[in-house]
Amino acid sequence: MDQQEQQNQTSREDYHLTPTAPRLLSREVLFCFPFRSLDLSPMAGLSALNRPSAAASVAPPGLASRLVLLLTALPLFLSIFAFVLQWRGGTDDPVSRWPAESQKFPGMDNSPLGSSISSSTSGRSSSSSSDCVEILGQSSSPSFPYYRGWKFNFDLDPHPKISIVSTTSASLEQILPWLFYHKVIGVTQFLLFVEGKAAKSHSSAILESIPGVKVIHRTKDLEEKQAQSRIWNETWLAGFFYKPCNYELFVKQSLNMEMAIVMARESGMDWIIHLDTDELMHPAGAGEYSLRRLLLDVSSDVDMVIFPNYESCIERDDIKDPFSEVSMFKKNYDHLPKDTYFGMYKEATRGNPNYFLTYGNGKSAARIQDHLRPNGAHRWHNYMKIPKEVKLDEAAVLHFTYTKFSDLTSRRDRCGCKPTKDDVKRCFMLDFDRAAFIIASTATEEEMLHWYNEHVVWTDKQLNLKLLKKGVLTRVYAPMAIIQGLRESGVFSSAIASAQTLSKEKFLSSMEGLQNKNSSALPNLSTAASKNTMRGAGGKESYASARKILETAVFTENAIPPISPPGLDDI
Repeated sequence: MDQQEQQNQTSREDYHLTPTAPRLLSREVLFCFPFRSLDLSPMAGLSALNRPSAAASVAPPGLASRLVLLLTALPLFLSIFAFVLQWRGGTDDPVSRWPAESQKFPGMDNSPLGSSISSSTSGRSSSSSSDCVEILGQSSSPSFPYYRGWKFNFDLDPHPKISIVSTTSASLEQILPWLFYHKVIGVTQFLLFVEGKAAKSHSSAILESIPGVKVIHRTKDLEEKQAQSRIWNETWLAGFFYKPCNYELFVKQSLNMEMAIVMARESGMDWIIHLDTDELMHPAGAGEYSLRRLLLDVSSDVDMVIFPNYESCIERDDIKDPFSEVSMFKKNYDHLPKDTYFGMYKEATRGNPNYFLTYGNGKSAARIQDHLRPNGAHRWHNYMKIPKEVKLDEAAVLHFTYTKFSDLTSRRDRCGCKPTKDDVKRCFMLDFDRAAFIIASTATEEEMLHWYNEHVVWTDKQLNLKLLKKGVLTRVYAPMAIIQGLRESGVFSSAIASAQTLSKEKFLSSMEGLQNKNSSALPNLSTAASKNTMRGAGGKESYASARKILETAVFTENAIPPISPPGLDDI
């Protein structure tokens, strides 16, 4: 026992323990002891159970304080480190470096902040208002930090330069989102041949004030110049003359496209596209979401690029803003496997005459070069050669057709045809347009709404999901996101509000100058067609007589009209 007591005493001295300590050593204390003092023999554990443990089972003084200090200092250090990484050497807001006038957003005029800003700048604005000669002058236009100016005039030398030509009678509510969206994806120039709502003085002035936009009114001078044009006196388009509604529009579009080629070439453009204001380019497949990037990657020996069209599939009958509310589209035949297309054909048509409600042969972009001419509203051609064309596998034209219930009555109001099966063939080229015109002309509003939901609105969610899984339908969100972002940033309202700052007299004088400028800027398209004109009374040339000659002759229809996609009979 004396020997055992001596050993225990030695152990207590080695570990600095007291007899009154607990019998078991804590894990933390063991880890704190030097390993050279531990007895790692097999009997060490048993002897430790029998000998009294020390009061040092509590952590050594300073360990807890060190741990608390570490937990406090570590987050503080990480915060400082993150601040150093993000600090760019300045404390001012980049937006604050913009001029004070450019920070005023639409809607601030009625707010206290807006009133304070306007009061501080009233002296400067009043002195500069007399210098605002052009309508919607740059000096009064607010800028937006996210887009660095709603005018989008920041790329001084884009490449390639793209021109879009359109014949439109739409309102500003449709044209402005369409126009600025295409500016975002890289379009340089817009040649707008306006009629109807788009031709109103206020709308035209707003459009003309936007950089890169040229507005052409359908005046007598324009019609006379187009009557002297080459394609008016050729045979490939003559079969569409002297027919109302869609045929008349088709001829106007072709004549405007011919004039646009000359205007785009004089402006140094590289590509030209004919597009309606209910269509959006969808440059999928490019390295970035950019039409400019897409055409930049096209081989230099390609003359024409074909964009298959996707057709909108609305899921409600109360759509107000199609560009911001419609995301589901039906794919084109060219972007689907044949087995899928024909296998799902009946379910995709839902009882309608064709796979698409309207056309299915897409739109095209042409490289501007010698001897280029339009070949109808959907294609281009060349007088001297057969153009080399490519059809893109992913990019498309998004066609927003019949997206609003009011489209039924608006089409009816534009045409004076009788609602009979025989007469509508004179007015419309496609079967669905004919059926829609008859319904809009003969049914009550309640019956029209029922027909609209049955033939246009996609209300069957199970069918929609099935066709989405099969790839017949697809969701496209990029244009919606871009247009919503533009609207929320006040780009559209800013363009409209700028015109309201001008006085009525200055507005009218600017419009008069705009009309004169457009009239004098029209290119002269007269060719050998002047030889075909006939002398009228008083020895004056009558282009109307020349047109009648074309009307009575028999020609082959070479222009490519809007064509429906292939049906089951085409298998």
